[in-house]
Amino acid sequence: MIALALLSPAPVLGQSRELGLGVIGTLSDPALVVGSVYGAIRTSGRTRLSGSVGAGVSSNELAWRGELLGHFLLSPEDRRKAGFYFAGGVAMVDGPVRRGYLVLTLGLEAGPRGKSGWSAEAGVGGGLRLAVGHRWRWFPALQTQ
Repeated sequence: MIALALLSPAPVLGQSRELGLGVIGTLSDPALVVGSVYGAIRTSGRTRLSGSVGAGVSSNELAWRGELLGHFLLSPEDRRKAGFYFAGGVAMVDGPVRRGYLVLTLGLEAGPRGKSGWSAEAGVGGGLRLAVGHRWRWFPALQTQ
């Protein structure tokens, strides 16, 4: 559903869309670092569903990580100030270790209502999970006025 909504020419049911690039790292045994592609739809003013997939290294071997997360935004209307959010969901990792994980994280993003901005997260999901990235956002015309 996320992929369909992101690829459709018009937002589905007035939902905004987001695309991004980032890096996700987990401090565990073995540690993992992946470059990732991120996509999301805002399902309401305060909630968003996201998916990401990335490739990188773990124990000097090729590895990948995919995630599906639900987000709750604490200040979704801020255009200029940074806003916090909570996220939770699942991740799948393959490489030296093939395993699924529950993910819980606290995030901070620049201008949640702005057209683009950085993001940073810290939490758990396959060990201590850290992520940074940049997101681009598209809001339906009625919501940006």
